[in-house]
Amino acid sequence: MKRLRSRSGLSGRELGKRIGISQSKVSRIESAVSLPTVPEVEAWGTAVGVTPEGVRGLVELVDRAFREGRSWHTALAGRAHLQDEIRQREVAATRVATYQPSVVPGLLQTADYARRVFSLPSAHYDDEALAAAIAARMDRQLAIYRGGKRFDFLITEAALRWRPGRQEDLRAQWHRLASISTLDNVSLGVIPHDQEAVTTYSHSFVIYDDEEGGFVTVEMVHGPLVLEDDADVVAYRERWSLLCRMALFGDRARDYLATRVGQAVPAPSAD
Repeated sequence: MKRLRSRSGLSGRELGKRIGISQSKVSRIESAVSLPTVPEVEAWGTAVGVTPEGVRGLVELVDRAFREGRSWHTALAGRAHLQDEIRQREVAATRVATYQPSVVPGLLQTADYARRVFSLPSAHYDDEALAAAIAARMDRQLAIYRGGKRFDFLITEAALRWRPGRQEDLRAQWHRLASISTLDNVSLGVIPHDQEAVTTYSHSFVIYDDEEGGFVTVEMVHGPLVLEDDADVVAYRERWSLLCRMALFGDRARDYLATRVGQAVPAPSAD
């Protein structure tokens, strides 16, 4: 689809205006990060001068892609990791809201925790790719300290207790969570096991808000998904709101880290 646009002489911004989508979505479609809807494919083909028969062929290709999905193998083709792709989403967003029921979110991980996560057998990183992925994940975290952007996190007790390494390393990770939670642009919610439930935990997801609305990413076992349909995004926002009702925030979250997870994690002093 990028080749068709380039041949037509249209820029991504011009094409987006013609078919009613944002330039950033044009870019995500062309880089195979997200899939266009059938109406978007039809409008795209018409805008770049594709014949009706060609448009039908594009629709068939996209329909097949929807059924088959994007595997991790496809997503990683030609690159060592996906951290740079994720960082681009974070840079473009005004707010990043991460829900994680099974592991500490990457933006909050210590270097050792990240190394152990990337070293799991399911990750399939060689030594060089492992080092590159860890470094890129640490680089992503700089955005938290630069300010000007909102980062909200919801983490279950199970995610806090999941231990990829030594117990003392996990304690260092808990301390980092408590420290980052004191930043003005960061909100950390902890969902205890014994909290009365108003919804199920489900799978992890990230909501990206930007000037054009927003979208959601989901990491499944088979591969990553990007959801941009308004109804899908609303569904995840509603789930986020329900999960927030089950969470502890601020000093209550830090106290929970200290008393229930098992390690004293005092809030950093103001000086």
